[in-house]
Amino acid sequence: MLILKLAWRNLWRNKRRSILTILAVFFATLLSVTTRSLQYGTYEHNIKTAIEMFPAYIQIQKLGFQSNPSLQKSFVADSNILSTLKNIKEIKAWSSRIYSAGLVSYKENSLGAMIFAFDPDLERNTSTLAAKIKSGDFISNSAQKDIVVGYKMLENLKANIGDTIVLLSNGFDGAMNSIKLRIAGTIRMGSEEFDAMALFMNLSIANELLAMDNRINVIAISLSSVKDIPPVLTALKSQLKDSSLAVLSWDEVLVELKQSIEFDNSGNVIFLILLFIIVAFGILNTVLMSITERFREFGIILAIGTKQSVLLRTVFLENLFLTLFGILIGSLVGWIINLIFANNPIYMSGEIGQIYEQFGFVPALYFDPSIAILFETAIVIFIISLITFIYPAFKLLRLEALKGIRYT
Repeated sequence: MLILKLAWRNLWRNKRRSILTILAVFFATLLSVTTRSLQYGTYEHNIKTAIEMFPAYIQIQKLGFQSNPSLQKSFVADSNILSTLKNIKEIKAWSSRIYSAGLVSYKENSLGAMIFAFDPDLERNTSTLAAKIKSGDFISNSAQKDIVVGYKMLENLKANIGDTIVLLSNGFDGAMNSIKLRIAGTIRMGSEEFDAMALFMNLSIANELLAMDNRINVIAISLSSVKDIPPVLTALKSQLKDSSLAVLSWDEVLVELKQSIEFDNSGNVIFLILLFIIVAFGILNTVLMSITERFREFGIILAIGTKQSVLLRTVFLENLFLTLFGILIGSLVGWIINLIFANNPIYMSGEIGQIYEQFGFVPALYFDPSIAILFETAIVIFIISLITFIYPAFKLLRLEALKGIRYT
C-alpha cells in the first residue's frame, strides 16, 4: 500500500509530462479502437452484401467443382442432404442450382453465356438476386421459359426485353441441345464482364435442356449471420454421408474478395504498428526521464538501506498508472464513438457513392461496437508498455548509491 501511495505521488510531481504521456496512450488507443471497428464493421457488411447477392454463405458441391466446373461434377439432392439441411437450425434457406455455359443467339448476333439455373421461389429466400433487376421482371415458375440476362448482354445482342433468343448448350450426356427463351428482364451485378455473360433461367427448363435428370451442381445455403458459418460447416461435414461432396464457406468460393480484404487489412495493420512504435517511444521517454532526473534521490534512498526491488516496483507502478489511464479513457471514448456510428453509418455521396452502388454495395461506412476490439487494443498497448519498461528497469537495477548521489 505504501508503494502504491508513493508511486501515485511521484506520478504527479511532473504533471505536464504525465498528462502528455496519458494523452499519447489515449489517442493511440482511441485511433486503434475506432480504426479496427471501422475495418471490421465495413468488412462484415461488405461480405454479407456480396455473399447474399448470389454466392451464399455456404455451398455444397461435388469435389473438384470449384476449381474445375463441369456438368459431370454434379449430384442428386437426396433425402440425406435435404433432411440434414432441415435439421440444422441456423440454416435459413437454401437453393439448388445448375451452373453451365452456352451460346446465346439473337438474329445475327451471338455471345457466350454463363448459365445459372435455379428455382425462383427458393432463390428469393436464399439470395438478394431479385433485387438487382435493372429493368423488366425476375424469372418465375409461372413463366418457365422466361430468362433474365445481364444488362450488358442485352446491349451487345442489340435485343430488347420481350424478345426471343436461342440458347445452345452441351448437355450432361454430351449432346448439343437448343431452346428458345424469352428475355423477361435485365440484371446489374456490378461487374461489366459478368453482366456481359450472365444468364439466369428456371431450374426445370435447364434440367431438360442439359439432360441433368434432376442432378444439380450447387446447393447455396443462406444463414442469418457470418458468425453462424463455423458451426454450420461442422454440422454439414459431419452429417452428410456422401464423401464425394465438398462443403465450402464463402471465402473458399469468393477467393478474390477474401484476398482483397486481407490485403486491405495488412495495410491497416502496418499503420497501427507504426502508431504503436511512436507511442512506445513516448512511454519510454517519460519513464527514462522520470528515472534519470531522480538518480540523486534514488541514490540517497539506496544509501539508507532501501532495496532496489522496492524502487523498481515503485517506478513500474508509475508506468502502469500512466498506461492504464490512457487505455481506459481511450477505450471508453472509442467504444462510445463506435456505438454511435454502428447505429448511424456514415453514408458517402458523389462519385465514390456511385462507384459503391455500381458494384452492388451500400455506399456507407459501418462500425463494429464489439467489446473484443477494446480488449485486443488494450492488450497490445499494455504489452508495449511492459516492453518499453525493460531498458529503464535495467538502468535502475545497475544504479549504485554513491553514483546516484554524485549524479548531475
